[in-house]
Amino acid sequence: MDSEQKKKIAKTIVAEINKTTENIFEYKKMCKPISPDDAIGRVSRMDAINNKSVLESALRKAENRLKKLKLVQKEILNKDFGMCIRCKKEIPPARLVLVPESKKCVHCA
Repeated sequence: MDSEQKKKIAKTIVAEINKTTENIFEYKKMCKPISPDDAIGRVSRMDAINNKSVLESALRKAENRLKKLKLVQKEILNKDFGMCIRCKKEIPPARLVLVPESKKCVHCA
């Protein structure tokens, strides 16, 4: 993989880190509990509880993705970056742009 491809992937990783960080911030804002003193009705409260659990799941996924992206950001300078951990062939740059935390090629994944 040449340095131009690595630069493109590095830019994508930075953009994804920024986007994921913004998503985490929004999820945290939306996950705040509803006070029992709020008169919203029983059905609305059940909807709010359900929505909160969905948002908490999305928050966990976003935090996990952010960790992976930051790890990839550190690894991009390694000579093995972009190589499949299973078959040792080069992972297509397009895959790394779409899913930067990929450790395996499409065939091995």
